[in-house]
Amino acid sequence: NFMDCLFCKIINGEIPCTKVYENDKVLSFMDISPMNEGHMLVIPKNHAATILELPEADFLAVMSAVQKIAQAANKALNPDGINILQLNGEAANQVVPHLHVHIVPRWDGDGLTVSQWVPVPGDMEQIGQIAEKVKKAI
Repeated sequence: NFMDCLFCKIINGEIPCTKVYENDKVLSFMDISPMNEGHMLVIPKNHAATILELPEADFLAVMSAVQKIAQAANKALNPDGINILQLNGEAANQVVPHLHVHIVPRWDGDGLTVSQWVPVPGDMEQIGQIAEKVKKAI
């Protein structure tokens, strides 16, 4: 319910935030539980729990802001890299059910394990079958 949504309350000014950027469609603010220095969030002002419900225009506005803010973080903080993370659903570790994109500056040796996995070749026949299922759903 968006009436109880933490991020909707931030958008409405009911809960304070450390604002980084705002326009008519999006709000960006500092994460209060940062993974790393400079960890920020970008959210659409229109409530949508995940990418599956968000209208395309709002998604494009969010991603445009993500790029602008990542470029600014790169200029201001000079990180060695930047993670852009967007989680959908509890199984994907989404905690707040309002779409949000994490911008996480990264430095060599910072100890974070975000996005680290060992690539192991998959079964190409199975990969092809899954691709066909997705293509049919588009």
